[in-house]
Amino acid sequence: MKAEYINPFLESARIVIEQVVQIRPATGQLSVKDVKFIENYVWIQIGLNGQMNGDIVFGLSEDVALKMISAMMGGYAISELDEMGKSAISELGNMISGNASTMLYNQGVKVDITPPKVMHSAQSAGFAMQKALAIPLIMEGIGELDIQVLIAS
Repeated sequence: MKAEYINPFLESARIVIEQVVQIRPATGQLSVKDVKFIENYVWIQIGLNGQMNGDIVFGLSEDVALKMISAMMGGYAISELDEMGKSAISELGNMISGNASTMLYNQGVKVDITPPKVMHSAQSAGFAMQKALAIPLIMEGIGELDIQVLIAS
């Protein structure tokens, strides 16, 4: 697993979050860790196909998701993760991944992304235990968004 696989997603996430959430996130420590799905978390899974195959998974606590959705909706207070909220957080993952796939293409790596799949529980995620490159983005006053890249090839 190469660390450069995560860089376009990290760079894209910082740009997109700054644009739509109005916060400049700090970067946490890159690590290789087991993908563990935690209850009371929201998971956004996007498949990668082409010269890179695998998944990109964004994980964030429900509380962080609600704060990000609220910021995306101009500060309108959101108290529960309803269909509109899931759609908004799904679009955030789609924007980050689409931008990252463009960056990869500009580096000579052709990759297509699948539509985002939002999972609200560990059971619905259906992932087998595996290792991923992971890096948290820390958003002051909001919390952390964990980016996990699972590359099969």
